[in-house]
Amino acid sequence: MKTAISVDGELLGDADRIARDMGLSRSRLIALALEAYIRQRRQEEITEQLNRVYSGEPDPAERALTKKMKAKFRSVIRDRW
Repeated sequence: MKTAISVDGELLGDADRIARDMGLSRSRLIALALEAYIRQRRQEEITEQLNRVYSGEPDPAERALTKKMKAKFRSVIRDRW
């Protein structure tokens, strides 16, 4: 898909030099750069979500469930030995 964007002249010159050095077209270089940026941003969003999930204390219901699971696991181990 074709689109028109405005880019600072110096930035565009740098992009042209890099594309030439890599043997790519300007369009391909920009597409690769955009893909990399989007991939990095998604990873950062996932990391932020995981940090939110694991940063807090578990709620009381979750703690109670964990205690029950541990007790059941201990009883199963005791019964088998």
